[in-house]
Amino acid sequence: MRKIVLAAAVATSALGLAACGETADSAGDTVDAMVADTEANAEAVTEAAEGAADATAETAGDVADTVEGAADEVTEAVEGAAEAAEDMMAGDSE
Repeated sequence: MRKIVLAAAVATSALGLAACGETADSAGDTVDAMVADTEANAEAVTEAAEGAADATAETAGDVADTVEGAADEVTEAVEGAAEAAEDMMAGDSE
């Protein structure tokens, strides 16, 4: 039984080696294609990241403008409330 298993393993190895000789050229071509795909994917990721960074910067600018506008409105409301309070206090003391 062991001899049969050993013979099968040797035969499998021999077939694998024979196949490797024939596929070495196609393996090289496959590696070249994989490298080209990887480079293309890296470029696509870089472009996507740059686009996301631009969109993030634009959104941050929009948020800053909104916050600044809201701060101005709050300042005006507080100043108006302070003036109204002063007027009420002035009216009480007269």
